Amino acid sequence: MSNSDKKEDAQVIFNISKEKNFPDWYGEICRVAELADIRYGVKGFTPFPPWSYMTMDIMFNVLETVLKRKRHLPMLFPTVIPESNLMKEAQHVEGFSPQVFWIKEIGDGEKLEEPLALRPTSETAIYPMYSLWIRSWRDMPLKRYQRCSIFRSEVKSTRPFLRGREFLWIESHNVFATHDEAIAQVMEDIEITKDVVMGDYGVPVLIFKRTQWDKFPGGLNTYAADTMMPDGKVIQLPSTHDLGDNFARAFDVKFLNEQNETVYAWQTCYGPAVSRIFGAMISIHGDDKGLRLPFKLSPYQVVIVPILKDKDADDVLKYCRKIESTLNKAGFRVHLDDCDATPGWKYNYWEMKGVPLRIEAGPRDIKKNTAVVFRRDTMKRATVDLKELKKRVASLGVDIDQTLRSQAETKLEDLVVDAEREGEIADILEKRKIARTPFCTTEMEGLACAEELKDRVGGEIRGTRMDIEEVPEGICPFCGKVAKEIVYIARSY
Repeated sequence: MSNSDKKEDAQVIFNISKEKNFPDWYGEICRVAELADIRYGVKGFTPFPPWSYMTMDIMFNVLETVLKRKRHLPMLFPTVIPESNLMKEAQHVEGFSPQVFWIKEIGDGEKLEEPLALRPTSETAIYPMYSLWIRSWRDMPLKRYQRCSIFRSEVKSTRPFLRGREFLWIESHNVFATHDEAIAQVMEDIEITKDVVMGDYGVPVLIFKRTQWDKFPGGLNTYAADTMMPDGKVIQLPSTHDLGDNFARAFDVKFLNEQNETVYAWQTCYGPAVSRIFGAMISIHGDDKGLRLPFKLSPYQVVIVPILKDKDADDVLKYCRKIESTLNKAGFRVHLDDCDATPGWKYNYWEMKGVPLRIEAGPRDIKKNTAVVFRRDTMKRATVDLKELKKRVASLGVDIDQTLRSQAETKLEDLVVDAEREGEIADILEKRKIARTPFCTTEMEGLACAEELKDRVGGEIRGTRMDIEEVPEGICPFCGKVAKEIVYIARSY
């Protein structure tokens, strides 16, 4: 892309209101900030240019660091799964088979002996190997994860990052000797979601136990984190699943326990889709000028813009390179923009790209040994002495991340509204909010009410809260029975 093209594109986003027209805002920011290119030619498959991929790579590294600290070890399995493996767990197959991409021939039409699936998720690929790797109680807990692509043939409309046919994630697959240990792992996964997604990525979530009709196919229970997007729809981010011993029985994952008995293992899996979280993050933090990236995650944490005057240009560049070197040595990710565009164009461009801090320096700053520091989140400037610059950048980085997180959390809290009657629920959903309401039950007996709810108000039950304790009161607005649960109802992707 030429500088003139960039200059034109850097201005486009300013004409779109995120709150009033989120779909257009989202599509345009993906284009002008060079996050995704939908011209690839295969629906739902999108190239990720450097700016988005570098950000997601940092997000992956943050998450993997936490997983390793929790004693998960990395691994990598093939992308393809034999059909026979996929068919072993009946409920799992029933849940995923409509979304599976199949490879049935190679070369000039030569049929494969057995069709191969592009992994929609990896339980049926990994667990046959676990049955070979696990022999004794001493082999557990076994905690493994892989960073990979997942392929699902989405039937709904696709959108980069948020809903694609290929997305990037980490999936953790764990095996334990007891069900209590498996439940403890589920709780640990929930804490990881809070620490990383809410803490490091700054994306606020509500954590739910899903209903029995909306759980992971083949598992006992599903726990998932949802966030609200600017268009009033919730999107699922990480989910964790208590698989019980269902998959162990299907794939013969057994071990010799301390009593010398052969028993089935207990399993969990956890799936943070980093590319989807990235899409949610840019949507929640962004504004009408473009992206606002967290300091911890931005590919460039600081961009330096020289204010060049002809007679002082060499001195200014030398001064800016000194700043660049100082901040690089301090461990910050820094970019010196010394291209021939004007300072004003550079300001617009890097604001649109969401770089958290901009440093401006010109002849006056050289004389005073200072620099101007600009915050993208608040759009405010301050003059800083060069001796204090490292310390100021570090403290501003922390404050930027806290500010973005606090703003997002406050907004999500304000979007949850109590409702006791059908009309109130419908009104809340129309206002692009989440309804909190009494409900009969999230066990299978409540499915009829859930379907009636969806038909009449267009919302879905997301589940019951896992991150707070709630006591149900009142009656279910759809069947009139005494409520056993407090559920959250929203429109979703």
